[in-house]
Amino acid sequence: MLLGHMGGPFWSGRDTSAWSVPKGEYEPDEDPVSAARREFEEELGLPVPAADLIALGDVRQSGGKVVTVWAAESDLDPGEIVPGTFTMEWPRASGRFQEFPEVDRVAWLGLEQAAEKIVVGQRAFLDRLADRLADPRSD
Repeated sequence: MLLGHMGGPFWSGRDTSAWSVPKGEYEPDEDPVSAARREFEEELGLPVPAADLIALGDVRQSGGKVVTVWAAESDLDPGEIVPGTFTMEWPRASGRFQEFPEVDRVAWLGLEQAAEKIVVGQRAFLDRLADRLADPRSD
């Protein structure tokens, strides 16, 4: 599973439950697959690998954000990733705005290791992927 360690000061000292699938928000009238491809490119700086997509469905995270995920088999090299950035006021209430990478590390992780590192609200995707790998006919 390709996961990114979330960038920025809130996540810098954490490893467990601090990794995420590449994701972002999309408008109600935007095609979810197109949005996922766009967000993948924005977060990782690389195009989505040419591969068949496997829908892993949606989950609602604790903050209310709905995340929709697809899986694809690939040999993407994490060393080639050039992460996108975001700007936030840091330190808080300082009046200083700093730019941070959206992800500061990216790695391929086995499902067991990914379960330790992925944010809790996205663990259902790992279970769904494991089910799909165990029974590929469930497409």
